[in-house]
Amino acid sequence: MQKFAVIVAGGSGNRMNSSIPKQFLAIKGKPVLWYTIESFLSSFDDLRIVLVLPEGYIETGASIIATSSQPQKISSVRGGPTRFQSVKNGLQLVPENAMVFVHDAVRCLVTTNLIHRCYESALENGNAIPAIPLTDTLRMQTEHGSVVVDRKKFRVIQTPQTFFSNLLQKAFEQEYEESFTDEATVAERFGIKIHLIPGEDENIKLTRPIDLVIAENILGKREK
Repeated sequence: MQKFAVIVAGGSGNRMNSSIPKQFLAIKGKPVLWYTIESFLSSFDDLRIVLVLPEGYIETGASIIATSSQPQKISSVRGGPTRFQSVKNGLQLVPENAMVFVHDAVRCLVTTNLIHRCYESALENGNAIPAIPLTDTLRMQTEHGSVVVDRKKFRVIQTPQTFFSNLLQKAFEQEYEESFTDEATVAERFGIKIHLIPGEDENIKLTRPIDLVIAENILGKREK
């Protein structure tokens, strides 16, 4: 089966306290996005990438593609005003008879093992959404104050969110809703049952400055 990764690189650097979008910041001399691309290129020999880039960073994205190990396998498209529209733009370059991984560009620590597990589980169940348990105590704010909730019932959702492309493309024909925070919410609204699989603790989404330090440390250990 054909395999495509739609890597969404449309985020900003607001919480990173940077004028440069976080996916273009450097770790160990290379952009965050470069590491994400290489993880997918090394996962399957027949996988192709659709890179969704923000307006104003098309040339930056092109330069990163040019330094990748297999630039001929990467296409790019402009993102939209929302994640929903950005993913929808990327899906337009994916054929109907494929498995598609939709992944946050700033999750540069994703492993080939997780990508493979997502693929195998999606083949069996139609989709695969990586998730990890909560480790902190969780409280819910109410009009009467806060109440503790059972953290065992909750999961933190990660990417790559993996689907048969024809199903996800049909789901993205829906009108946008504010509740569409990821591909799973779009698919679920369309009537698709969502299947969770174990994610990875190191598959963090780089959001704050400390996350860059953590990512650099993990990448350094992997290189040894």
